[in-house]
Amino acid sequence: MTTSLTIGYAAMLEQFHPREAVELSEYAEQKGFSGVMAADHFQPWVPAQGESAFVWNVLAALGERTKGDIGPGVTCPTFRWHPAMVAQASATLAAMYPGRHWLGLGSGEALNEHITGQYWPEPPERINRMFEAIEIINKLFTNSLAGKDVRHNGAYYKMESTRLWTMPEVPPEILVATAGPVTAKRAGKHAGGLITVGAPLDKVAMLFDRFDAGAKEAGKDPSRMPKVLQLHLSWAPTYEEALSNAMTEWPNGGMKFPKGDIRSPFELEQMAKLVRPEDFEGRLVISEDPDVHRAYIQKFADLGFDRIYLHNVGRNQREWIDVFGAKVLPVLIR
Repeated sequence: MTTSLTIGYAAMLEQFHPREAVELSEYAEQKGFSGVMAADHFQPWVPAQGESAFVWNVLAALGERTKGDIGPGVTCPTFRWHPAMVAQASATLAAMYPGRHWLGLGSGEALNEHITGQYWPEPPERINRMFEAIEIINKLFTNSLAGKDVRHNGAYYKMESTRLWTMPEVPPEILVATAGPVTAKRAGKHAGGLITVGAPLDKVAMLFDRFDAGAKEAGKDPSRMPKVLQLHLSWAPTYEEALSNAMTEWPNGGMKFPKGDIRSPFELEQMAKLVRPEDFEGRLVISEDPDVHRAYIQKFADLGFDRIYLHNVGRNQREWIDVFGAKVLPVLIR
């Protein structure tokens, strides 16, 4: 593997007890995975997944137990949180573990955000809220490092005059999760990098183009801005087992519709009954052959991703880490 491509581990806090998630992340690092993306959910997608730990506690434990990069994939800084709180959480983590923490942000899903009982808006408003939150977080990072207070009075948020008193020497990079062209362009302008999930290669290439265009408009060099991918997959020793893992553990991966407005894991559980094996086609590689997975991951590396975090949807994490650490990670190239 060249230094310009790193393959990290996706710690799925919807599936594993936080202590187990930390142990698995540590094990993955020993076997060649570089860094951890940890899921920020208040509820799992479906009840069968069974967990949903608080991501910031887990990230702090990962800071102590691992050596690679760590970040939330992704936090919504707009409903459960005031953006200033996300800025404080992130700055503290970066101060504790210098050079290791990145801040992944997204516009949120009702599954996690509706719990505070606010009005749940349409996607355009959710995206506008996220970019206003990014403005606040950036202001806090910049002004706090300069020893100045900052205030904010915007369309969605107010913040009275304050600063972050605990800051790292270098603020965490802000990565924005997007699957749409308009958000990708705005992310290029206002954020430090891009996070997306596995999708058809032509769609990802289009997102890159929009992101690069936004970065250039803001006078930034897009080639220096990280492009980060989370890739879900299902590997097991037999195809039948790999398919069964996808159907039971990650049926949401086979749902070909936006899930941002669904409020309950129990609703998704009912929808999961309609998922068929063919629904995973083009969305989640299901195979017992490590080489099939390697070829699929390589396509994304060739497209230009800098960091790829892998999530094997089954409970067979250690077995999968062993196989991929030996047969897949060493032969991926950039």
